Amino acid sequence: MLDTLVFATVLLPFLVAAVLLVLRQQNVRKVILVATAGVLILASLAMLRGGAFILSPAPLYDSLVTLGDFVILFVVLCVGLKRRNQIIIWLTAAQILGLIWLDFFMVEGHGTTPAFFADDLSLIMVCIVSIIGSLIAVYGIGYMKEHEEHLHLAKSKQPRFFFYIVLFLGAMNGLVLANNLLWMYFFWECTTLCSFMLIGHDDTEIARKNAERALWMNVLGGTAFLFALIILQKVAGTLSLADILARGPEFAVAGGAILIPMFLLVFAGMTKAAQAPFQSWLTGAMVAPTPVSALLHSSTMVKAGVYLIVRLAPIYAGTYLSNFIALFGAFVFLATAALAAGQSNGKKVLAYSTISNLALIIACAGINTPAAITAAILLIIFHAISKALLFLCVGAIEQKIGSRDIEDMRGLYARMPRTTIITIIGVLTMMLPPFGMLMAKWMAIESAQGQFLVMIMLALGSGLTVLFWCRWAGILLISSFGKPQPETQACSVRLPLVILAAMAVLVSLVSPFVYNGLVAPVVAMYYKATAYAVSYGNLESASGVFIVYPLFILLGLGFYYAVRQSRKVTAAQVSAPYMCGEQETVDGKPGFLGPLGQHVAAASGSYYLEQFFGEAVLTKWINVVAMAVLVIMLFGGAL
Repeated sequence: MLDTLVFATVLLPFLVAAVLLVLRQQNVRKVILVATAGVLILASLAMLRGGAFILSPAPLYDSLVTLGDFVILFVVLCVGLKRRNQIIIWLTAAQILGLIWLDFFMVEGHGTTPAFFADDLSLIMVCIVSIIGSLIAVYGIGYMKEHEEHLHLAKSKQPRFFFYIVLFLGAMNGLVLANNLLWMYFFWECTTLCSFMLIGHDDTEIARKNAERALWMNVLGGTAFLFALIILQKVAGTLSLADILARGPEFAVAGGAILIPMFLLVFAGMTKAAQAPFQSWLTGAMVAPTPVSALLHSSTMVKAGVYLIVRLAPIYAGTYLSNFIALFGAFVFLATAALAAGQSNGKKVLAYSTISNLALIIACAGINTPAAITAAILLIIFHAISKALLFLCVGAIEQKIGSRDIEDMRGLYARMPRTTIITIIGVLTMMLPPFGMLMAKWMAIESAQGQFLVMIMLALGSGLTVLFWCRWAGILLISSFGKPQPETQACSVRLPLVILAAMAVLVSLVSPFVYNGLVAPVVAMYYKATAYAVSYGNLESASGVFIVYPLFILLGLGFYYAVRQSRKVTAAQVSAPYMCGEQETVDGKPGFLGPLGQHVAAASGSYYLEQFFGEAVLTKWINVVAMAVLVIMLFGGAL
């Protein structure tokens, strides 16, 4: 049974992807995608129910993984040569030489190390990838059809698009289930290649440029990953993740040489998670079709980075390296939250919000206490759901109104009532209690009590997130009077939105049970203690109580009252704004008499504080500080 589940979540997507690459019949492709999504979801849930395991496939697979490593590196090298990108060429060449040395001269007994192992953290990640990733893939069926109609393509690119989407899901599941770190490296590089192909899918000049940037930054991380394995094999004598984690306390006490590969692996995770100064590859990925953006930001690419950092946290616990990771994460969390506050582009708000929340997870891994790791895992869960929902909503809105600018979403309810409501739900789950995101942030700030600077940055960053989410929610809540137009959407687009919206609310509703059943066992396994107790559905710690169900009741009553009162307001009760001059209304639009007696339409908008939080102002300094902390992390924490 276990072999079947691992096959269904890892190998099956690879096989399905190969079929989709050569398949041209759109209806058949749709059926295969929906069926594969169903299999992935059911298999991941069955795996979660089955619990922890260790699995060793046939030795043949080990040889195939080694071959796959070299194939991927060869493809990346060819891309570097074609684009004449010296960074990609030299880094890939270094990886090829390093892999030859590691595979053929250092590692003995290929196939003896169990390939897969899973605890509750791995199983949580498999569910995130399989459920959310599958819904995004299904959403892509209807989205890509309309996307290609807008581009007026002579020949559909959907076979290649869905090939990389499904391959991505299989690679991510393999990555989070991998015990043999050489297998993890293969899946790691596979996600790098998939992201490059998907970001550059539309083959425009800007798409090619941003895809190339994403490639070289992630190849840099892949190089760090491989050389970490070389040092780890020398220092620990094994590439079994389970063995290394079991010896975590031993390594933590010994410190020394083990911290060098830990730093390199954390660095690799930071590049994959698009942390400063590498955030530009993720913001540049916004040029890709919306399913790609949603996949990268929620359940795959960036989550691989934070998964690795959180996974390794017990090994570097109690070290200076851990303290610097906390400081780095807190700084990037605050800085990128400020960048998000200065954006009016919906996708860029989501991009910087993603980077900010990933930095918060990294800060929690650095704080490295039971409470902090609890917060990190919960953030991974809740962020994946809500962020996938919001990206898909922005994609649907952009196709309808031709814009992703938040200011253009005023009065959206009249044109897209269902999508507007779902988007508001997504925004509210990111910032309001008692939803899981705010609960996890409360845990993170609480866990940082012993690190004053870190705690202050986490508190300020959390305040800034409320700023830009409230502004977006406020614009969406502005509605025109009159009956809204009926909204038509393809079922493949509408269904994922509804399911993700329901999940965003329901998973938060059962958050105490999620903590008790999934998160607490992981924390207890590696830290021999837990930070919270569940009492009457609330989460209690030594510092306070997070109330869940009474707050949900109050939120529901408040929502009911607001809707009821809004329905009592008529157009006649709404007066035009006073503009301190001779006012006039033309075609129902308020304005005033301007120069030469000409009508000037009144316009208003949110204040985005670009002079304070603009990308041009802050990005350079954020990158300088982040790079400085990374250097200090290496020399002061690892060496």
